[in-house]
Amino acid sequence: MTSEQERVLRDMERYAAAHHVPIIWENAREAFLGVVREVRPHRVLEIGTAIGYSTLLIALNSADDVQITSLEFNEERHRLAQSYIERAGMSNHVNLLLGDAGELLMRLDGTYDFVFIDAAKGQYVDYLQKVMPLLASNGVIAADNVLFRGYVRSDEKPPRRFKTIVKRLRMYLELVTKPPFQTEILENGDGLAVTRRKL
Repeated sequence: MTSEQERVLRDMERYAAAHHVPIIWENAREAFLGVVREVRPHRVLEIGTAIGYSTLLIALNSADDVQITSLEFNEERHRLAQSYIERAGMSNHVNLLLGDAGELLMRLDGTYDFVFIDAAKGQYVDYLQKVMPLLASNGVIAADNVLFRGYVRSDEKPPRRFKTIVKRLRMYLELVTKPPFQTEILENGDGLAVTRRKL
């Protein structure tokens, strides 16, 4: 990693803190990077770019020829991500698409050996179904925030505004913890589910 890339990451962290942009939690970052470094992916699909922080982390810790396709719904964040990725000199490794992830996923082709889901929590089941035809046979899916503030595994009733999110995240975890999947949940941060398809 170059000193300029380091500076870009620090700038992104400061921006995210000041503007309440969700980026991967500090205490979950090393666990996440551990997964990326283990997979060393060549083709990556990211659902939820935000300002491009995890996009850049993936780009800097993957195979040298990595190609990342990242989807973002928010136009301002999409533009900001583009400028950060350019500053970090990684534009030739990253393709940022603007639009609704559910729709964009239907238009993608090819296969991906690593998929990172970090977008609308209530849509994880839908994303999973749409990602499956795009996942390489030995592909890995990492989904962030699956424990959602502790509510997903708690007997305590979630506040009404989170009820649907919690219910759908429970459905997601139910799907990825039975065949043909094998899933490990890293409890650092807000819960990172690392799913491998068993051949």
